[in-house]
Amino acid sequence: MKHKWTAGLLIGALLIAGCGSSGSGDKKAETKAAAAKDEIVITAGNNLVAGKFDPTVGYGVWNPDIFHSHILKIGKDNNLENDLAVKETISPDGKKYTYEIRKDAKFTDGKQLTAKDIEFTFKKAMSRASAVDLTMVADIKAIDDSHVEFTLKQPWSSFPYVLLSVGIVPQHAYTDTYGDKPLGSGAWKIVDFQKGQQLILAPNEHYYGPKSKFKKITILKMDEDAALAAAKSGKLDLVLVSSEFAKNEVKGMKLKALDVTDIFVLNLPVIKETMEKDKKVGNNVTSDLAIRKALNIGIDRKSIISKGLSGYGKPAYVFGTYMPWTAGTTFADNKVEEAKKILADAGWKDTNGDGIVDKDGVNAEFTVTGRSNDLDRYNTVVALAEDAKKLGIKIVPKSAPWAECRVARNIPTLWTFGETNPITIYRQYGSSQVDVNKIGNPSTYKNNEVDALMDKAILAMNREEANKFWQQALKRTEPDVPSLVICNPQNLYFVRDGLQIPDLGKVPIRAQGISIVENMNEWSWK
Repeated sequence: MKHKWTAGLLIGALLIAGCGSSGSGDKKAETKAAAAKDEIVITAGNNLVAGKFDPTVGYGVWNPDIFHSHILKIGKDNNLENDLAVKETISPDGKKYTYEIRKDAKFTDGKQLTAKDIEFTFKKAMSRASAVDLTMVADIKAIDDSHVEFTLKQPWSSFPYVLLSVGIVPQHAYTDTYGDKPLGSGAWKIVDFQKGQQLILAPNEHYYGPKSKFKKITILKMDEDAALAAAKSGKLDLVLVSSEFAKNEVKGMKLKALDVTDIFVLNLPVIKETMEKDKKVGNNVTSDLAIRKALNIGIDRKSIISKGLSGYGKPAYVFGTYMPWTAGTTFADNKVEEAKKILADAGWKDTNGDGIVDKDGVNAEFTVTGRSNDLDRYNTVVALAEDAKKLGIKIVPKSAPWAECRVARNIPTLWTFGETNPITIYRQYGSSQVDVNKIGNPSTYKNNEVDALMDKAILAMNREEANKFWQQALKRTEPDVPSLVICNPQNLYFVRDGLQIPDLGKVPIRAQGISIVENMNEWSWK
């Protein structure tokens, strides 16, 4: 792969990392060493330098938002905790959520954050095409500087999770170009930003949480081969790598494996192929329940992780691993003979002697797409295909652009899901989410009992009650196997010796590697 950096820009950016100016003498050497201690350079995924740091249009939904504060956050053991909020009050009918806001939150320009900024932020997000679903909100109003009230159209138990995805912007400083240089109340502020190239940060001196010991952080966008070369030459302090690159050794750095809530999961269309709105939906092989059941118990998840991810991952069986609302399902897999019996009992037999079972003239063969710009995902599909051969099922791996993978409803694809919000269960399995023009329910799964349980979860009066219904809904989907959950991949980084990265106290969300920066304000040199 060729990277897009010019030599001058790359070298210049790396020098910002604290390589220091050249010179001789003890004094200059001491100055250089001191600079190295309060500056670091990292590369941890392209999204960190993609720009558009505006929460009202969706920044922070899939990325960790290091610039803005939120009303709530995910904290210890992946449970909801206060961030800006100091108190939550829910009305008896479940339609009003009132939050008291802390008084010591300030934007990077020193002005205090108030409930009026929260009202402005959410109303701005509701007025435009935001990536955040706020359709359940009827009204937002600041009662006074320290209290904000959300009125919902109906009880919506998962509403507090929505608050994790919307960072608060300053009403007094918001413009149409706000996303280029945000003025949030989070741990960091932007010193310099070159879109798609580099992002230079300094601590927000007004931040109410732990303040960084570093004066400057430089985040670069680099292709993996170039980043690894820079790390080997001592110019980077942290590098995100794929499992393929993790096999390398980098002098002066150690490999750090970080668990994530993301799962690698294959949608298995449960209906036969047909046309809907001029688009193909369904699959003539995966629509047979025996195929889905055989794959679920017959594949060897540990072997797939070993071959596809060089061992960097953990077997997973259900949505929401590590989350309080998950069903917590585990079972023994690699039960090859039992899987073969399920297929044989359903009429799938190898009548041609080619190693592939068939039924009514249809071979147990189907294509699975893996995202072309995600080597880990594609390699997992290849490993799955190799493992499925022992069952007489032929999977054909296909590398394809995500724009193609995400809209196909007749070809299974390897998705990655790691939402903290249990509403992801509804989006994956809700009958009302089946729409060929959207990405919801890619298996075209419909089950009235599951729908009813999810409705009860949404209408529940508290999160504890809701979690029980979400768990029951997930349990009810299990006999139908609308998804083949494979594993929780791990994020992998080479970290410079002496760079201390404290435990997050939770399992972060995304498998793309960007979650590592969530507590960057607590990093330090040993």
